Amino acid sequence: MADAQANTDKPLVLRGAYFTFTDDPFQVPYEEAYRYESDGAVVIRDGKIVDAGNADDVLATLTGGYDLADYRGTDKLIMPGFVDCHVHYPQLQVLGAYGTQLLEWLNKYTFVAEQAFADEDYACKVASIFLKESLRVGTTTSAVFCTVHPQSVEAFFSEAEKLDMRMIAGKVCMDRHAPDALTDTAQSAYDDSKALIEKWHNRGRALYAITPRFAPTSTVEQLAACGALRKEFSDVYVQSHLSENVDEIKWVQELFPEQKGYLDVYDHFGLIGERSIYGHCIHLTDDEWRHVHETGTTVVSCPTSNLFLGSGLFDFERAKLGKEPLKTGLSTDVGGGTSLSMLQTLNETYKVAQMRGFSLNAIRAYYLATLGGAESLGLGDTIGSIAPGREADLIVMDLKSTPLIDFRMSHCKDIEEALFVQMTLADDRAIHATYVNGRLAHERG
Repeated sequence: MADAQANTDKPLVLRGAYFTFTDDPFQVPYEEAYRYESDGAVVIRDGKIVDAGNADDVLATLTGGYDLADYRGTDKLIMPGFVDCHVHYPQLQVLGAYGTQLLEWLNKYTFVAEQAFADEDYACKVASIFLKESLRVGTTTSAVFCTVHPQSVEAFFSEAEKLDMRMIAGKVCMDRHAPDALTDTAQSAYDDSKALIEKWHNRGRALYAITPRFAPTSTVEQLAACGALRKEFSDVYVQSHLSENVDEIKWVQELFPEQKGYLDVYDHFGLIGERSIYGHCIHLTDDEWRHVHETGTTVVSCPTSNLFLGSGLFDFERAKLGKEPLKTGLSTDVGGGTSLSMLQTLNETYKVAQMRGFSLNAIRAYYLATLGGAESLGLGDTIGSIAPGREADLIVMDLKSTPLIDFRMSHCKDIEEALFVQMTLADDRAIHATYVNGRLAHERG
């Protein structure tokens, strides 16, 4: 769309069919949780959505001129951008690496690859590839693990700032059970993380996450330092891993015999609660499940990674419909995961739920990937939906991106079936355009 860039004088209007969430489809009847406009208009000014609704009604209120991106009659659907709640940008070069389970995979592939991020120029190159690929697959916000090197964080936030993307990221803290080239100390982890927080947190659209890799790679002293940072900067995030693999859980019990379990290790050091994001969470005990619920800690399902590494199957039904529901997000978890595409992640999410006897319909699935993901990160009032006041991070989906999908769509009876077809058959080719903070940041072709 040649005229799709907003300017300071006129608002930008995206016109066409749009879909967004108005409520949580796990808490209300799912058909009451979304809004679909077959001919809608989304008005954007200064990076924010200022109005959205039926096109005729909305455009009647615009007395001045506007720039128009017209997606009518083109089998396109405007939606909120996808939210990826747990991903490792330094692992792109080991994406799709063969075999093994978690702990061996870390040592064989991940720890080797991450040593290259001592070179800030290299880190910038990979960060740029990661962010542009994210835009290409329709992901506009991610919670990102960098490496132990502070320069890997500088590189990531610098590249994200160029693209004006809302990103959460942090320096990995890891002072044991890793190669010397990838370890810091309790003190350096504290000092480096503090300096990065003071420079980057809330700078533009950047948000910082204190990032102990996972309990086994941090000493008691380092976890205490992370907890001290959390007390000092109460509005930053914490992100790590929890209960991904049964051997990992046994290792944690051996390393921290004084704690009741894996979750209790993090709890002991003040690292759970609001704005605390834990990837995987497959093998939580009943007590851990209850405590995650009570503290408002966020769990993140990583379906392609958990299948690829043979870690287990996340319990979506219990997480969202049980008596102790959890804040739940979705993630690609690259490079343990096999794709940065949230559409492909939704495909595997559906299958994981099916394997546990729970059918996850399209409305609930897309909620997890958009507004639900935003809410799990404490950003539901900022991103994740098409509503006045939200930041204009949006995608335009091509609902007929391949000949087979074109044929299949001709047999869809409503928007719910159409969305299900997209999440089971579509891939990156379905993302026609991505808007970031109200500006066109990617357009296919």
